[in-house]
Amino acid sequence: MLLGIATLSVAFTQQAVAQDADADADEYGEIEEVVATGTRGQPRSVTESMVPVDVITADEFINQGGTDLSDLIRNVVPSYSVNAQPISDAATVVRPAQLRGMAPDQTLVLINGKRRHRAAVISWLGNGVADGAQGPDISVIPSIALKQVEVLRDGASAQYGSDAIAGVLNFILKDAREGGSVEVRYGEFYEGDGTAMQIAANIGLPVGDEGFVNISVEYGESDPTDRSLQRDDAAALIAAGNTFVANPAQIWGTPIIDDELKVMVNFATEAGNGKEIYGHGNYAEKRVEGGFFFRNPNNRGAVFGFSNDIFDDLNPDGTVNVGFIGPNDERFLLIGDLLQAAGGAVGAANCPTVAVNPVTSIIDDPAQQANLALILADPNCFSFQEMFPGGFTPRFGGEVQDFSIVGGIRGETSAGLLWDASIAYGTNEVDFFINNTVNASLGPATPTSFDPGLYRQEEFNLNFDVSYAFGDGGNIAGGLEYRDEQFEIGLGQTESWSIGPLADQGFSAASNGFPGFSPIAAGDWSRSNFAAYVDLEVSPTDDWSLGFATRFEDFDDFGTTFNGKVATNFRINDRLAWRASASSGFRAPTPGQSNAFNVSTEFDLVLMDLVNNGNIPPGSRVAELRGGRPLEAEKSINLSVGAILTLGEVDITIDYFNIELKDRLGQTKLFALTPQEVIDLLAEGVTSAANLANFRFFINDFETTTQGIDLIANYTAEMLGGSTDWTLLFNWTDTEVTKHNPDTLDDLRIQELQEGLPGFRANLTANHQATDNFRVLARLSYYDEWFDSEDGAVYDGEWLVDLEAALSINDNLTVTVGAQNIFDTFPGENQGARSGVGNRYSQFTPFGFNGGFWYARIRYEL
Repeated sequence: MLLGIATLSVAFTQQAVAQDADADADEYGEIEEVVATGTRGQPRSVTESMVPVDVITADEFINQGGTDLSDLIRNVVPSYSVNAQPISDAATVVRPAQLRGMAPDQTLVLINGKRRHRAAVISWLGNGVADGAQGPDISVIPSIALKQVEVLRDGASAQYGSDAIAGVLNFILKDAREGGSVEVRYGEFYEGDGTAMQIAANIGLPVGDEGFVNISVEYGESDPTDRSLQRDDAAALIAAGNTFVANPAQIWGTPIIDDELKVMVNFATEAGNGKEIYGHGNYAEKRVEGGFFFRNPNNRGAVFGFSNDIFDDLNPDGTVNVGFIGPNDERFLLIGDLLQAAGGAVGAANCPTVAVNPVTSIIDDPAQQANLALILADPNCFSFQEMFPGGFTPRFGGEVQDFSIVGGIRGETSAGLLWDASIAYGTNEVDFFINNTVNASLGPATPTSFDPGLYRQEEFNLNFDVSYAFGDGGNIAGGLEYRDEQFEIGLGQTESWSIGPLADQGFSAASNGFPGFSPIAAGDWSRSNFAAYVDLEVSPTDDWSLGFATRFEDFDDFGTTFNGKVATNFRINDRLAWRASASSGFRAPTPGQSNAFNVSTEFDLVLMDLVNNGNIPPGSRVAELRGGRPLEAEKSINLSVGAILTLGEVDITIDYFNIELKDRLGQTKLFALTPQEVIDLLAEGVTSAANLANFRFFINDFETTTQGIDLIANYTAEMLGGSTDWTLLFNWTDTEVTKHNPDTLDDLRIQELQEGLPGFRANLTANHQATDNFRVLARLSYYDEWFDSEDGAVYDGEWLVDLEAALSINDNLTVTVGAQNIFDTFPGENQGARSGVGNRYSQFTPFGFNGGFWYARIRYEL
């Protein structure tokens, strides 16, 4: 049976696995490729599996124009979703991806059967499903390093612990001991932007008589895109004569990715007496930068603007130590007195007030224009209009570093017992930066570039596994695992989190847009756990196999969990086989989710303005007043049933799945802060609380049922003077919130969870080998409708077409040209773009909002 992830089958001689795969492929055909994922015994064919496993070969990554591994997988696995995340705080740096409609950290990621460390980034903004998730960053894996990717679409927590509720992605690295390839890709969008370049190389080298070291390197860069409309408020400023406002004032598009380097090494060598030393490791780095929301120079609250009510509260005695600009009845542009050099006290310059038209937010009264001129000319007065006369749009990003190393030794006893001992270390760090912004409470002394601090994730794993084959197809396996996980928040520069002397007048503290991490927010938190498992596979008859697994796990922060799984595969005849599984599962909350602070500036559709919303730890005194409590593990029940059919030349697999998730972890709805709660948070060290309008926190407080159908069909036909491989992939996924606490989860969060991802995904691919040296590939994809919570709209589904042609000049050199989304299809336009924040298209579109992308690729086989 296929009952887990092959810690041992991957571990043992990879050359033998490859030979088995070639033999089975010859016997059964393309659908019956042998996979390591899903068994602790010998590798099995896909059709013998008890759970669905997709096999994505290296060619399927080569035959695409993209450079990000997440996008490449999305194009060929319909149950896998990832989107651009243009203005989503840290999610822009490490994009969240989902399998089977579940959160990114509910899918386990392996490399060569070994657990991959998670990314440091917590996706605070992700259109609902990904909100608050902390999953691995697979974009740091070079696609040229991959032999194949195996996607197990079934719960596997009973075998491999936390995170495997939705399934498993197992990335199998190349293990060739000779040869290699060099590849250059170049492309850009039809609009003329988003230019992407990548140079990649792979080489295999022999070590000893049978060992190898396989090295892969990729380097690339991607330019930004712009799919914005000029905002009405920015256009009004320009029309009124403000020549400092950019057009567009706010850019919606994919970010800049600079100096993206990825290195992956895979190796194995004989150690004598039948033992083998093996391992793999990676290093990756990149710099990602994107834009934030536009700050209007006439009314941005707490920097340029204020309401009368707030101003009156700050000055109860009627004295005015600040000047201000703003609508008489609603908003003001605050003009603080120039700070005195000695001691930083605020002087009483009695700067004039300047009223802004409350309808247009324009200073259109000549008397008010004269007052503004007086303020800007008076050295004792200060306005942020002096620094940013056209307003400002912060630029935010992060410098990413990712490193891992895995090593082990494996062998076989004289009695036939296979054993494998391994050690692994991995770390991911994102050092944030934000430019073109201010700490308004520092007045004219503020920097405009800040280092807000960093997130760092570090993991250490020890594993010992044994496996013993018996009888005809039987296998028993067991193992022990120790894992330690640490999450760190690095201190930001002082100006990025400090509360300056103008805070008492209402100016916002900390770096505007992404507050830095203060001494209280900074720190590190760790958690360790111990696990033991037993896995049994038996074959009562030649056509029937059964599998059982149990796993015990103990965490030092929330206790123990015990999970089990049973699965079966029964072949009725040569044309039909059934498979089914049932399991319990879990996902442990990460130390980061339990302890991290965060503040995000978001656009409020009701207020039609930017507001600062914070995520605070569930153990905070303020969170406890709204039901906050220590986090627990999520618990799941996974059921699946499927059929494998051979109808002449057509091979079909169809599987139904059902995932019931209890104590589901997620962010609460937004709660408004009271003045006392602001004081309490400040006392806890959350300095950014001075700017917060609302807050939320993590809680295990609702239940969901996710169900769906996956269908895969393969057919090879001789046609058009050559051979054509046809592949049809279909996924339907539906999530329903079946139980929730209305005090912590509102209707918007429920709609995000239920409708944020497309319900249907499908694609049909035809790969036609016309001659020995010429190939044509066409792919038709459909993405169903989705809900965008930030636009407050449901967008219709769309069809996309990809086309590629490849010509082999000789046995070594191949030239490929193609286009993704060749007909330049865009999602439906956002009707509120101009009156809102200028995003012409939904930022959460499941297929991208940039339109068609053409590319060329040259590949040379060594």
